[in-house]
Amino acid sequence: MTAIPSRAEEPLTISETPRDVSTSVDMTKRLFDALNVYHDIASRSAALNMAIDEALLETAEIPTIRFYTWDHPALSFGYFGKFADMENHAPQRDLTRRWTGGGIVFHGDDLTYSIVIPATELAFSESSRSIYERIHNALRDALVSEGRDAVVAAVADRGSGVSDADYNGRCFANPVRADVLSNGRKIAGAAQRRTRRGLLQQGSIQGIQLANKFADQFANELCSECYHKTLDEHLIARAHEIAERKYGAASWLQRR
Repeated sequence: MTAIPSRAEEPLTISETPRDVSTSVDMTKRLFDALNVYHDIASRSAALNMAIDEALLETAEIPTIRFYTWDHPALSFGYFGKFADMENHAPQRDLTRRWTGGGIVFHGDDLTYSIVIPATELAFSESSRSIYERIHNALRDALVSEGRDAVVAAVADRGSGVSDADYNGRCFANPVRADVLSNGRKIAGAAQRRTRRGLLQQGSIQGIQLANKFADQFANELCSECYHKTLDEHLIARAHEIAERKYGAASWLQRR
C-alpha cells in the first residue's frame, strides 16, 4: 500500500469508536460457529509471519486462528509507527511494520496469534471493539481454566484508550480497555485491520508461562467446532509474494 487506507481498510485498536452492532448477534454464545486452527511451528522471518496473516485474510472462507512462536528476537510495530523510533533495535531484532495498528511489541518469548474473520461471517457485523473484547474474554476464560489469575481490563483501568495515530509506545506498558491483565499487569493485547474482505486481529500473550494445551483451550473458548489445519504450499507461496512486495521491502518498513 502506498497511501493511508480508506475507512474500509483502516488499521484499528480498541480506541476506535464502536459501530452499531446487529441486534441479531447473540453476545452470550461463542464468537464462532466453526474455526480453523493452525499451529505454525516453523521458524519464519518477521516479514513472512506478517505476510502469512495477510494471505489468510485473503483466502479464509471461515474464521481462522493461527498460533506462532518466535525462536529469534523480533519487534513488530503498528502501521502508524515511526521507523526512526525502532531502527536502534535493528542490530538485535528482526523488525517488521504490521498492517494492523498499535504500539511496539517485542517478540521472542511470547505466544503470538492472528484471527481472521471473513466478511461473510455474522461476527464481522459486530463492532471492532466488541470483537476485541469477546476475543479477550475467551482468552481470559482459557487462562482461568488453567488456574491463572486473569481479568479483562475495564474502562476504569486506563480510560478509553489511545489512538493509533497518536500512540507509538510500548504496547505492553500501556494497557487499554479490554486488554487482558494478570495480577494487575498487562499480559495480552492486540490490534486490528478491517477490510472489505474481512477482519484481521493480531495479538500477543507474554510475561506468563502457558501450558502446552493453552492454545487449543483458547481456540475452544472461541468455538466448540475447531478444525486443525496445516498451512498449505499455495498459501505459503502467496505469503512469500506478499513478503517480498510489502513486509520485506524497505519502502514498507521505512514508510513513516
